[in-house]
Amino acid sequence: MSIHSETAANRPLRVAIVGAGPAGVYAADILTKSSGVKDGDFQVSIDLFEAYPAPYGLIRYGVAPDHPRIKGIVNALHKVLDRGDIRFLGNVTYGRDLTLHDFRAFYDAVIFSTGAVKDADLDIPGINLPGSFGGADFVSWYDGHPDVPREWPLEAREIAVVGNGNVALDVARMLVKHPEELLTTEIPDNVYAGLKASPVTDVHVFGRRGPAQVKFTPLELRELSHMDDVDIVLYPEDFEFDEASDDAIRSNNQVKTMVNTLTNWLVEEHTEAENPSSRRLHLHFLHGPVEVLDDGTGKVGGIKFERMQLDGTGNAKGTGEYVEYPVQAVYRAIGYHGSALDELEYDAKRGVIPNEGGRVLDADGSPVPGIYATGWIKRGPVGLIGHTKGDALETIGFLLEDRLNLPPARNPDPQAIIDLLEERGIEYTTWDGWNKLDAHEASLGAAWTGPEGLDHVVRERIKVVPREDMIRISRG
Repeated sequence: MSIHSETAANRPLRVAIVGAGPAGVYAADILTKSSGVKDGDFQVSIDLFEAYPAPYGLIRYGVAPDHPRIKGIVNALHKVLDRGDIRFLGNVTYGRDLTLHDFRAFYDAVIFSTGAVKDADLDIPGINLPGSFGGADFVSWYDGHPDVPREWPLEAREIAVVGNGNVALDVARMLVKHPEELLTTEIPDNVYAGLKASPVTDVHVFGRRGPAQVKFTPLELRELSHMDDVDIVLYPEDFEFDEASDDAIRSNNQVKTMVNTLTNWLVEEHTEAENPSSRRLHLHFLHGPVEVLDDGTGKVGGIKFERMQLDGTGNAKGTGEYVEYPVQAVYRAIGYHGSALDELEYDAKRGVIPNEGGRVLDADGSPVPGIYATGWIKRGPVGLIGHTKGDALETIGFLLEDRLNLPPARNPDPQAIIDLLEERGIEYTTWDGWNKLDAHEASLGAAWTGPEGLDHVVRERIKVVPREDMIRISRG
């Protein structure tokens, strides 16, 4: 038996998890419920660190506020953290407030679950023109992220959204939906005011491949049809199916459901034309982005695509035919990308920390003792929230396998990290603090009085945006 295992046998295993989104919370939950802990072979003591004053990561700052599943996920995460066996420490930024050296001193193992918050690049001419935006940045704005500007330039009548995943649909829906419908959600007042002033009439969503290859889910698609005074417009020439498409429709119920929904909308369109809505959401397929066009004054004035065709395998190839659309804004929503973390290797192409099953690797490809990763920073920004559980299970499995050989914390006393944060003047927030902020946001909703004509709207909560207010209320 190693010196460390004898020492650790006399005290709980100290684990820090960096990132309090679903990935971090699931990892903490799985570790506390592991058989060794349940059987009493050893104990764990877990601290969950978060850069924002509030928990939940991309569930709070990356999912559209009108998403029906969001409440259920928040409730599930709340139950885990409310048990009291996982300590939440918010408003603590890795690499700035605490270094890897600090974590090594106070913990036997560190799990990074920092996710992915940046937009993947779309490398085409004109993508950096004023009026061209990253979808993830827009999501951060409408979700009241404390570190983005309060205002958003919503000046375009016609808008292009490039991407065919759930984020692209969220962005398009938030741009085209009448903001009164969003008042039942937790959107902050500045977001409602910004959306209310938007002159938008048409939002176009473009995907490279066909209707059978879209990356969004039936739930996201159905949400589009629930918008008031918004017509959905489809184009017959975009409905192309190859062998792989036919196979997918036959073998995958989700694909079949989406293709049927889209085809039905295409057929039903003529009935809506008799009573046109004030706004339109256009869904385009088989469009490969080529260039964002200048309006002559240095701003976005249009977007150029190459028409694509399916190649039999479900992939698309160019036809040499080009088409342009007049738009005054472009949003790229082709995926998220993870960010580098201090003192750890980084795969810039994939946006992940190099790892094997969650064991973080050094420059030579060898596992770094006691350092792990889970969630999107481990495997890239793919899959739904449910996949994150399986991911955490794998990472925790390896951590437990390594348990007796982990480099021991020099100061495992749980109070020691608190003393260090206070010594450095870091205004950390706690789970009790989150409950105060949670109650405050609910009280803002209860006290809300809408403008004339909207005084009947009931609001469950309104999100607090400024970081300093979140900290003040949490620590109050």
